[in-house]
Amino acid sequence: MVAQYQLTRIKVSPDNNAFAPIALFVYNRPWHTRQTVEALQKNELAKNSDLFIFSDASKSEKQVETVSLVRKYIRQINGFKSVSIIERDKNLGLANSIIDGVTRVISDYGKVIVLEDDLVTSPYFLEFMNQCLDMFEKRLDIFSITGFSFDSKFMNFPSNYNDNIYLNIRPMSWSWATWKDRWQGIDWEVRDFQEFITNSSKVNEFNKGGTDLSHMLTMQMEGKLDSWYIRWCYHAYLNKKLTIYPKISFVNNLGHDNTGTHCGVDKNNIYSHKELCNSNQFSLNMDIAIDDMIVKNFNKAFNIKFKGILKQKVKKILGF
Repeated sequence: MVAQYQLTRIKVSPDNNAFAPIALFVYNRPWHTRQTVEALQKNELAKNSDLFIFSDASKSEKQVETVSLVRKYIRQINGFKSVSIIERDKNLGLANSIIDGVTRVISDYGKVIVLEDDLVTSPYFLEFMNQCLDMFEKRLDIFSITGFSFDSKFMNFPSNYNDNIYLNIRPMSWSWATWKDRWQGIDWEVRDFQEFITNSSKVNEFNKGGTDLSHMLTMQMEGKLDSWYIRWCYHAYLNKKLTIYPKISFVNNLGHDNTGTHCGVDKNNIYSHKELCNSNQFSLNMDIAIDDMIVKNFNKAFNIKFKGILKQKVKKILGF
């Protein structure tokens, strides 16, 4: 099923497992992939990090050439502690590729940092993610960490908000990290969906993380969407887990140019940042609590997405 090319592979041990491995998922976008990798290489911790690249096979003849170009490029990558390339010999799709790939890496390492092929990171992204993984591992209410945040013009933080991070009930897929004990046990089949979707109070509670959530979950269960992310969000909701976000983003999302599987065009420029966080001085408050106003502002930004980019995708899926 999988052809694996290990450019370098090291045995996992406490000594060489200080930093989280990186799982990078690529497909058929050579330019985007290069931007993602070159930004990662500029991270100081790149040379201390094991990189696993999962390359999905082409879905049809139309993608064969661009998939080949991506694979030619990733075989030349260096600058990391090790590079392992896993080339799928058939198309798994993004959802199955991520579920399988993350499970493989996290089973061996106990933690993982995950990126897709359209995310450009700050030189301090890996340092932020690793520090958060170390600091918040024992806070079992923390489900995941992301390096992405919306621009301050959308977030509108309270004037007296002094933390460098904030908590949200919604996980983020545009760069994320988690631990083995949080990843295990996710019900990817969502076997309680019918019970959930007919309970309006539960649906409303889930949608506190964004009005698009129950809609996406319904599309997933009806076979109109192939998303690991919405099932991941649902698992976090069921278990009342939180995600750590940086106040200033370490990540730019380049994928909203209509080239991605689940992306449209970012007409409102809500994912673009003129500057990413350019500091390795993080004030991480172990006892940080959720701020309802910040969550409200975050949801406003996601509502823009739901009314714009997601609607484009829904029309594409449904054929109108």
